[in-house]
Amino acid sequence: MRRCAGLRGLRRIFRVVRPEYHFVPVVRADYPLISYWLRQPHIGGWWGAPEHEIALIEKDFGQGKTDMRMVWYRGHAFAYAQDWDVGQEDAPHYAHLPRGSRGLDTFLGDPAYLGQGHAARYLRVRAQCLIAAGAPCVAVDPDPANVRAVATYKKAGFAGDLIALCQDGDPVQVMTFQGGKASGRTET
Repeated sequence: MRRCAGLRGLRRIFRVVRPEYHFVPVVRADYPLISYWLRQPHIGGWWGAPEHEIALIEKDFGQGKTDMRMVWYRGHAFAYAQDWDVGQEDAPHYAHLPRGSRGLDTFLGDPAYLGQGHAARYLRVRAQCLIAAGAPCVAVDPDPANVRAVATYKKAGFAGDLIALCQDGDPVQVMTFQGGKASGRTET
């Protein structure tokens, strides 16, 4: 297992504090659960149809460009997160970010975990892990109309109110995370 990219300085932290959230690589056996989550009412309208999203995940699966993770809490998978090097993708709204920055997309799938602060906490942990692994910043691009997502990202430590057009021509709110101490675990 690697903990936040296996950085030596962080190992001391993990001996003292057991991380709450675990980021486990997606396997094809996770597709039915991801598809089920994508059909949940709280996700509707913000992500594409389950068949389309699963096809995109499958296209990137095993390619190494996108790091796709299931987010676990106390033995239960409840969210999906993916990140990638923004310089390696067609993402004009991220063109101003430093080389090596990571883009992050996510959704909390299990409705039983809504409204309890889990999304903000796991987002912060994942962003901290990416920073600890060497990313100068982590960026997200919620739809500005998705006030719930924007508020959650702010609560997690992301900041920014730049409205830009993404590669599809849709407006997004560019928000970045640039610091904080790591407190999560990434499993390989």
